[in-house]
Amino acid sequence: MSSASRPPAMDFSLPATGNTTVSLSALRGNPFVLYFYPKDNTPGCTTETAAFRDHHDAFIAAGCAVFGVSRDSLKSHENFKTKLGLPFELLSDSDESACLAYDVIKMKNMYGKQVRGIVRSTFVIDAHGRIAREWRGVKVPAHVEEVLEFVRTL
Repeated sequence: MSSASRPPAMDFSLPATGNTTVSLSALRGNPFVLYFYPKDNTPGCTTETAAFRDHHDAFIAAGCAVFGVSRDSLKSHENFKTKLGLPFELLSDSDESACLAYDVIKMKNMYGKQVRGIVRSTFVIDAHGRIAREWRGVKVPAHVEEVLEFVRTL
């Protein structure tokens, strides 16, 4: 699919770890991965984030940055980043603006109760600010490797 036929990624500007702000407009010109996850320090999110960490050098070698997004506070993100030794930034979407723009907030069943939360989702945004590929309802095992394989084709 040519870049022109891909849907545009929704713009965002979010506070991030490292005392930074990350926005789609500032990232144009290079592809990047935007992965949405439910919560810092939970088993699946820790496993997924550690996998992105472990493959980070390969993503950078492919010319692609990585950013994690959840509704957690910057303080929680800073602690999570330090605990896992992350080489990339985590974005705090406490007002859910990016989550809503990327349609990743859904009602989910958790321990028999309906809760509103983030459905684990990953987006690869191309250098032109368009969605090159998306994964929704992600299952953690082998996901990061699949994303990396796709990124290498850009």
